Amino acid sequence: MPFRRGAGEDRLERKQFNLGDIVRMKKQHPCGSYTWQVIRMGADIKIKCQGCGRIVMLPRLQFEKRMLRIEP
Repeated sequence: MPFRRGAGEDRLERKQFNLGDIVRMKKQHPCGSYTWQVIRMGADIKIKCQGCGRIVMLPRLQFEKRMLRIEP
């Protein structure tokens, strides 16, 4: 029996971002900022808060779910 994809799985796109990009996240950081800078990429993504400078590392999948958009 061949593998069948579920509804919409073939249309699922990964979010594109690069090192140094400023991204907006869904949830606000306790310092009040929504914007973060991508400072490391790989299986995990390391981001730096633009409000207070805190550095956080997230698994790529979790980061992609929480990211809204790349800020201009």
